[in-house]
Amino acid sequence: MDDLCRHLKELEERLFDPAVRTSKQALADLLSAEFREIGSSGALYTFHDIVDRLAEGEPDGISRTLTDFELKMLSGTLALATYRAARHYPDGREVRTLRSSIWRLEAEERWRMLFHQGTLTQ
Repeated sequence: MDDLCRHLKELEERLFDPAVRTSKQALADLLSAEFREIGSSGALYTFHDIVDRLAEGEPDGISRTLTDFELKMLSGTLALATYRAARHYPDGREVRTLRSSIWRLEAEERWRMLFHQGTLTQ
């Protein structure tokens, strides 16, 4: 379980990398074709919505951190990851969120994110 926890945390952190976020192929490697996200705005996004939106990129200088990562197995092929994230802007602003992701073990023994939700926090 510790190995899987480390692995899924690394996959979550990979999604923070601007090079991954703007690569449709890298996103397809990490996100299930059935992927859905409920954003912090409350909007619902599909796999194609997210891939297209992230491919547009974002302003330079934004960084992200991940803390308090926890993993709970829902079944032999489904895992729930929860953590806190912070988005840091060059002007010193910080946006904090509580995040949850459901990861599924898919074909080729590859874990892909099936669902993600972010909730704004203080």
